[in-house]
Amino acid sequence: MTLITRCERTAGKEVSLALRDAIELLGGKWKICILQNLSYFGTMRFKDLQQEIAGISPKVLTEELRQMEQNFLITKTVNNTKPVTVSYSLTAYADETRDVFTALLTFGTKHRKKVMNNSRRTG
Repeated sequence: MTLITRCERTAGKEVSLALRDAIELLGGKWKICILQNLSYFGTMRFKDLQQEIAGISPKVLTEELRQMEQNFLITKTVNNTKPVTVSYSLTAYADETRDVFTALLTFGTKHRKKVMNNSRRTG
């Protein structure tokens, strides 16, 4: 049996906290979809985001965008047009999430294939 030192327990707690922070930052039904759309299309207006993300309500989109802005993932720009329009874009900080998307996409693709292959065998 291996003894775990106090330092190792502390490091484990730090890892757990960092993982929890990341999940909280990117978790939920819509945040990754919003980031993916902004990554793909670049700067987008509110209505454009709402149209691209099927099923999201204006209220939820507003709240998600507000949280993402507070967490430095997106920038909100109020455009001096008539009527006033608002656009959103990714920050340089949010670019660091691309590796997360890639890893999730890779895992999701493998998982989907595994489930589909298994259901064909049993079905």
